[in-house]
Amino acid sequence: MLGERFVAYAIGRVDSPLRERAAAPRQGDEGAPEATVVFDDGVLEGLGGLAPGSDVLLLTWLDRADRDVLVVHPRGDVSRAPAGVFATRSPDRPNPIGLHRVTILSLDGTRMRVSNLEALDGTPVIDVKPILDPIADR
Repeated sequence: MLGERFVAYAIGRVDSPLRERAAAPRQGDEGAPEATVVFDDGVLEGLGGLAPGSDVLLLTWLDRADRDVLVVHPRGDVSRAPAGVFATRSPDRPNPIGLHRVTILSLDGTRMRVSNLEALDGTPVIDVKPILDPIADR
C-alpha cells in the first residue's frame, strides 16, 4: 500500500437494517433508515455532551470497500465521465473512511439512535465529531 501506516480503533459498530451494499442509498438523505450506533463500553464517557436533536459527523471504516480503486464513474453512472475517487463520495478508495452527517434521535448509554445513516450493518465506527456553528462557537 501507499505511504505511512496508521492505526485506528473501532469505537463502536452500526446496527442497521441495511445488509447489502446494493440496497443502501448513496447518501443518508436519500432514504437511509434509522439506525443505531452501538459504542464500546470503554468510550461511554466520550459520549458526554451529545444530545438528541444534535447533528454530528460520524466517521466509519467502510470495511467492505475495494481499497484498490482510484477512478470511478460518479454515483456508479457509466454515462458520466470517470473521475478520481477523491473527487467523489465513492466508498471504494485507498482509505475507505465514511463521513456521515446524522441527527441524534436518542442516546441511551452506549446506544445512539440516528437518522440519515447509509452505512451497512456491522460497519465499524471510528469517531464522532460535533457540527460546529462558526458564529455560535467562537
